[in-house]
Amino acid sequence: MELFQQFDPTDLIKRALAEDVGQGDITTAATVAPGQKGRARIRVKEPRMILAGGIFLEPVMRLTGASPGILKLAPEGAELRAGDTLADVEGKLAGLLTGERTALNFIQLLSGIATTTRTFVDAIAGTHAKIIDTRKTHPGLRIVEKYAVRVGGGHNHRHGLDSGVLIKENHIAAAGSITKAIESARRLAPHTLKIEVECETLTQLDEAIKARADAILLDNMPLSDIVSARKIAGGGVILEVSGGVTLDTVRAIAETGVDLISVGALTHSARSVDISMRIEAM
Repeated sequence: MELFQQFDPTDLIKRALAEDVGQGDITTAATVAPGQKGRARIRVKEPRMILAGGIFLEPVMRLTGASPGILKLAPEGAELRAGDTLADVEGKLAGLLTGERTALNFIQLLSGIATTTRTFVDAIAGTHAKIIDTRKTHPGLRIVEKYAVRVGGGHNHRHGLDSGVLIKENHIAAAGSITKAIESARRLAPHTLKIEVECETLTQLDEAIKARADAILLDNMPLSDIVSARKIAGGGVILEVSGGVTLDTVRAIAETGVDLISVGALTHSARSVDISMRIEAM
């Protein structure tokens, strides 16, 4: 329930239901008797998945009028396999059917992110590095998608532009140089915020170190340059690698000794998992 301690999901769920239900669930109204009760079972159809978003099941079904009773729900972060029961829920059948797609959409999306994240985390097991996310999230869903990354064993980068200083190539161009950009950031930013600078070359890395950047993002650098960057920076500067990181390359990157590896694909390209819900009338 960590997610719901951070924010109230009611508005998000209401928007999702309004998008799906519109003026009413015509099919359910035509086929389900008023007050009829039923039970639903959600099963896994994936060879392997990490569950995230199961906590949306009860509030979605509650808002559709199902008066749900959760009989079984796998814990967040559970590793599930094809045929496993993810959840059993009972309640008013009309509400269960009306809420089905919205509930499954949340679970499929967030579990897809958690599963992708776990795959990357497993790939670098035993190294010093951490897998982190980016701001490449679906608009309006950032808080839940970053939650799913944590469920999968990853870590969060900035939640928004107000939660850290990350000087990128366009900021450097606007300021005139890395040094000038860092100096300006130190004058404006509170002392509690670290200053990170994006570097594309080892020459830029040298300048960022001399300007006392707290962290340096190595953007799309070849592996040989990443190895050199770690030697140049020593242990006093946090090094993050970003740009085109894949499962085929992430282990080698982690073994260079960098601290952080950011992967936009955790959120912008994660495939939703395959699950299904079946109803039994009571």
